[in-house]
Amino acid sequence: MNDYKLTQYSRGSGCGCKISPGALKEILQTPEELPQHPRVWVGSETHDDAAVYEWSGDEGLIATTDFFMPMVDDAYTFGKIAAANALSDVYAMGGSPLMALAILGWPLDKIPASFASQVMEGGRYMCRMAGIPLAGGHSIESTEPIFGLAVNGRVSKSNLLRNSGAQVGDLLYLTKPIGAGIVTAAMKRGQLKENDHLDTCVTYMSTLNKIGEDIASHVNVHAMTDVTGFGLAGHLLEMCEASGLSARVDFSAIPVYPFLDAYVAAHIYPDMTMKNYAHYASKIEQLSLPQLLVMCDPQTSGGLLIAVPPHAAASLEQRMRDFGCGAFARPVGVMVEREEKIIVLN
Repeated sequence: MNDYKLTQYSRGSGCGCKISPGALKEILQTPEELPQHPRVWVGSETHDDAAVYEWSGDEGLIATTDFFMPMVDDAYTFGKIAAANALSDVYAMGGSPLMALAILGWPLDKIPASFASQVMEGGRYMCRMAGIPLAGGHSIESTEPIFGLAVNGRVSKSNLLRNSGAQVGDLLYLTKPIGAGIVTAAMKRGQLKENDHLDTCVTYMSTLNKIGEDIASHVNVHAMTDVTGFGLAGHLLEMCEASGLSARVDFSAIPVYPFLDAYVAAHIYPDMTMKNYAHYASKIEQLSLPQLLVMCDPQTSGGLLIAVPPHAAASLEQRMRDFGCGAFARPVGVMVEREEKIIVLN
């Protein structure tokens, strides 16, 4: 049973197998100029985490989907992380999940169906933790293992949060540490320094971002998104561009895994890191190599990036402590008027 290590059956891993930002931009561009549907509150204009449709009056229906290839070898753990990652899109909009459908691709000629069953069990577990059913889905036979969810959620218009809306002076917070892409790349390449390092990453990757739903109704948040495959730099750029602002980041304040320095010093990173950087480089102040590897590291089921006005900082930090991420309850940057470079590191 232990001979089947899932990461050895896939080229990419986790959110690091996303299509690169540059290629995605080319794929999504269209010469058509279609009018915005009158009942779509959030579409694809600002690359938000999910779409939102006016359901009834002040209530919106959130719709999202997310799936990828394994970033860990254990099938059950893969299912948990993939499900947590998909559910995060609903929380990042300030909403609450309602129901999920599974998306499964499995190479039955290479890996027994029993392992796909374990993946599904991991997904069911995380859905139970979110208080929703995994009510069905779709499966295909594929050349690589793939799993994820399509999730529906609900949100009131007054609680809806987007990656746009940040204002000058807003403080930036992260709810999980950065570095999961680096550590999982080390594991896949047999360069993991300690097994506990991966275990620590797995704990965070399989933690739901339920704090997003809570702060939407308790904290004056101006903008929010989750940090996934495009890295902290990519998702912060989306927030800045959608808000018409720049960001000044205190690199020393960014929460990273305490053991990450050793991997950075060894120049261990996933391929997606450089794809991210190639697309963002012109918009970011020149980075040192360690800064680049952290800022552009693709996260899987990463934390929330939150922009709040200074007067709401204490309230947010208290909520972060209540939800177990108090260790990261400090600003990592501030939103400023648009500058020549969109992200500047202090």
